[in-house]
Amino acid sequence: MRGILAAGAYLPRGRLDRSLIAPFVGTGGGKGTRTVASYDEDTTTMGVEAARLAQRSAPHGARADALWFSTVAPAYLDKTNATAIHAALRLDHDVPAIDLGGAARSATGALAIALAGGGTTLVVSADLRTGLPGSGDETAGGDAAAALLVGYGDEVLAQHLGEGSATEEFLDRWRTPGDPRSKQWEERFGETKYVALAERAWTAALKAAELSPEQVDVVLIAGLHGRAAKVVGGRLGVAKEAVADDLTGTVGNPGAAHAGLLVTRALETATPGKVIALVSLADGADVQLFRTTDAITSYAPARTVDAQLAAGADVPYGKFLSWRGMLPVEPPRRPEPQRVSASAAGRSEDWKFGFVGNRSAETGNVQLPPLPGGGEPAPMADVEGTIVTFTVDRLAYSPSPPIVFAVVDFDGGGRFPVELTDVRADDVRIGGRVEMTFRKLFTADGIHNYFWKARPAL
Repeated sequence: MRGILAAGAYLPRGRLDRSLIAPFVGTGGGKGTRTVASYDEDTTTMGVEAARLAQRSAPHGARADALWFSTVAPAYLDKTNATAIHAALRLDHDVPAIDLGGAARSATGALAIALAGGGTTLVVSADLRTGLPGSGDETAGGDAAAALLVGYGDEVLAQHLGEGSATEEFLDRWRTPGDPRSKQWEERFGETKYVALAERAWTAALKAAELSPEQVDVVLIAGLHGRAAKVVGGRLGVAKEAVADDLTGTVGNPGAAHAGLLVTRALETATPGKVIALVSLADGADVQLFRTTDAITSYAPARTVDAQLAAGADVPYGKFLSWRGMLPVEPPRRPEPQRVSASAAGRSEDWKFGFVGNRSAETGNVQLPPLPGGGEPAPMADVEGTIVTFTVDRLAYSPSPPIVFAVVDFDGGGRFPVELTDVRADDVRIGGRVEMTFRKLFTADGIHNYFWKARPAL
């Protein structure tokens, strides 16, 4: 039985109230909220967080044989971004890590490749959506990441039943390299194309799975063309209540990560024997059909989508624009940081990317950072800690000052001074509980200095 073994989705804690947009720029906005990646997040760091959640939810002993990463907003071009995720997850060196990106359809394509292949594959997708101030893309977009672990075994949560696909070349949405926003053709044109393609792919998938529309219990419709997605939902021959919430009212549309996000949430609330259809509209239409198994009854997600939705924190619209580079602000009057050394980073991969200390062979104490010849490795990325003291630095360089530094005592041993993120300076307190998260410290000379920060624990 081949299918999905585990799933994880990551939602940044920032939330932008859409009603704040129009008073600021005079147009745009609307109802609801959208997720906002922090200034120190990009698609790679969000992909790490989603993959960590999927790994923590996976059956005991399940390890990826390959890692596919898909995004339309890569942190690097020329350089593979999946390798940073690979390093943060501490995967073995013989596990390939490949980028499959450039278009939103690449994410569902990566899932299709994994489902058709052998072994165990971790399919990670992430997107950071934006647009010009007051635009529909800015309002409708959202930031998120998702990870699906695909493989064989009795512990498969959702068995793959069949698929269908339909492709046609047409101009709907596009973005040239270097352009910060995408553009879209007239909506009615895209609607006529997507609806016909979706119906064709839907019919092919049902035929492959030997199912009728009435046997489908849940329909997940992902795609950046909201108008077409709504029309398709009424053309599939399923009950109206079978079409699941696409989360655009609370998360926004996270583009390449939309399909994985919806699948993750569906599995978190599913019961055995339910047929789930994933319909993705992106430069064509792709349909994947799954049936949940008895293993879903014992599935324990590491952190549900709904729990993350409830943990959001408001982000002012001006700060959102600043983080997106749409509103230049006065930088800190301090020298900008120097670029990170490639050779130094290469010598400390486990520490820098995996947050692995060591345990003293003499005393058994955890040492952070690890000391040379200090003993057995001590992975600390999933260990929570307690703030024992902190300081608020308003002078040090930061794209979003002030910086809050804290000394953290980790559960089971180990003390480390670390930068806090996703927190207001006034809310920090001694005794506060924190968890580690993979972030960017800064970017210099086009090089992203990735490391770990602490944030308030959920």
